[in-house]
Amino acid sequence: MVIRKIIVGVMGGGMASPSDYKIAYNLGGLIAKEGWVLLNGGRPTGIMDASAKGAKDKGGLTVGILPAYDSHQASCYIDIPIVTGMGDGRNYINVLSSDIVVALPGKAGTISEIALALKNRKKVILVNFDTGVLFEDYSKEGLLKDARDEDEVINIIKEEFVLKQ
Repeated sequence: MVIRKIIVGVMGGGMASPSDYKIAYNLGGLIAKEGWVLLNGGRPTGIMDASAKGAKDKGGLTVGILPAYDSHQASCYIDIPIVTGMGDGRNYINVLSSDIVVALPGKAGTISEIALALKNRKKVILVNFDTGVLFEDYSKEGLLKDARDEDEVINIIKEEFVLKQ
């Protein structure tokens, strides 16, 4: 029996504060340490670049879902660039290809990824990202969780996804 690797989608802004960059970097490393695949938007900016770099520095596998028509925009830390030519439409691919989604601070693109994930019944973990009451009903259902840091994210993934397989 072949067991497929877990794909963890890490979403977040193209701009990141130093503390969010550090969390994303550490999270990428922890995802790699677990033997999971890191998937993100693939660009060399913000949360995307930080999480991919963290995963690569720990020997992990990274997948980037790119908005453009070629792979020239891919972060150098992306192993497998998926070229979509879809612009923001790639957000659907980001969340549907992820087994679980982790969202760090971002703007409208990150909010759209959270919304698409929840609409499609994917579990979402927010880290340092207050969405207010926007997704309150999903929190009540257990689809949306908050984590204080990257270590708690890994624990939630293990409890909510790995142990329920």
